[in-house]
Amino acid sequence: MSARIVRLEGVVYRLPLHGTLAWGKGSSLSVAEHVLVRVYLQDGTVGQAEAPPRPTIYGETPASVLGLLKHLEPAVVGLDIADTTALDAARNGVVNNHTARGALDMALHDARAQAAGGTLFSTLLGPQTRVRPSFILGIASTAEMLAEARRVVEAGVRVLKVKVGRDHAHDLRLIHELRAEYGDTVQLYADSNETLTPELAPAALAAMREAGLSYVEEPLPVRLLRERAELRRAEILPIIGDDSCFTPADLERELDFGTIDILNIKTARNGFTDSLSMLSRARQSGLGVMIGSQASTGLGTLHAALMASQAGVTEPSELSFVLKLQDDLLNGPIEFTDGWLDVAALAGLSVDEAKLKRYRLN
Repeated sequence: MSARIVRLEGVVYRLPLHGTLAWGKGSSLSVAEHVLVRVYLQDGTVGQAEAPPRPTIYGETPASVLGLLKHLEPAVVGLDIADTTALDAARNGVVNNHTARGALDMALHDARAQAAGGTLFSTLLGPQTRVRPSFILGIASTAEMLAEARRVVEAGVRVLKVKVGRDHAHDLRLIHELRAEYGDTVQLYADSNETLTPELAPAALAAMREAGLSYVEEPLPVRLLRERAELRRAEILPIIGDDSCFTPADLERELDFGTIDILNIKTARNGFTDSLSMLSRARQSGLGVMIGSQASTGLGTLHAALMASQAGVTEPSELSFVLKLQDDLLNGPIEFTDGWLDVAALAGLSVDEAKLKRYRLN
């Protein structure tokens, strides 16, 4: 039996990190200040998801997420949770606001699964119930980055996404040291966050390839569409699309111009609906696929892990940012074993209300 929506809620919370995550030319994150988005149904069901606002990426803030929920609430209250057509139309009645709309979509999926007598895991868990997690290694001193790498490798992760782009010489020294320490037991790839230029990119990618990196994410600014297509045609190093592929429409543009080899899908900005659509399109086009993190905490990681379990996700997925957190909202840990994450084993995890009370800000 289905039920109608009676209320939307946003709860802002802040979790401390181990150190700072730095990326790009000047962006950094020292705490995870996110919004728990909740959808309430008339039968008492509560669906929930995490919105991680990123002002320097999407222009969102915790206040804007709360504002969008208030704006959309009149359009969704009273709708049947099973009426996906009407709910998608309401959610897409605004543009941008990526993490707010993505979290609302995932919370709707959660509420819908519960109203039908199931869970997200019973409805969305794919065939790949064990997946390879990667860790986002932010820009810092070489000593700090090596120390963090050791910590997460000891915790069971075997793939590192190394943020680069501020100092190419420093980047290469770090990569060589990581390769010297771990050999082939740890897979490495780079995220340039659009920091290279068309003139420097070919040599930089060649140096990354020689250093043993698997691929590079967004080496050039997204606006340089022709230059990005030319760089990909050079086949120096496989290129991951992230900032260039915010939406399904963005993905179509990138496919038209042939700019990427691998698609990074982020449930945090696309929700489940658009993520599944983009995954299907990527599979049709022969792209590799990974599932990315927007520095998600535990709940967002559960949802990203469900996407990573889908057929067609071919690359390691960013599912270990929880190792950067000093604490989390979940009632138990997300654990990694010898380079793998058992997605099916996460089904029993949920938001701990006592922890939410401790860390909430509104």
